[in-house]
Amino acid sequence: SMKVCSNEIFGPILPIIAFDGTEQAIEISNQCKGGLAAYFYTTDLRKVFQVSEALEVGMVGVNEGTISHETIPFGGIKEAGIGREGSLFGIDEYVEIKYICLGGI
Repeated sequence: SMKVCSNEIFGPILPIIAFDGTEQAIEISNQCKGGLAAYFYTTDLRKVFQVSEALEVGMVGVNEGTISHETIPFGGIKEAGIGREGSLFGIDEYVEIKYICLGGI
């Protein structure tokens, strides 16, 4: 019910919330209206993929706090926006793709 837990906060804020397992942690995280990035720590590779796929965010940092770089597709989902900027995917919002199949010339 705290705004810091349901709204996207741009600042050095670290709310601490107790949870009773991975599924509940994911559920709590996905309640946020924004979906720019999420971070978590684990040594379990299976958990890396399980949690990363279930989180409703555009970017996930696993065992890493600095995930932004000009070569990665930066962007979120939900109220954090659509589309990506940076990387080779950044141009996609500005182009129309046309497929032309040409044969028998």
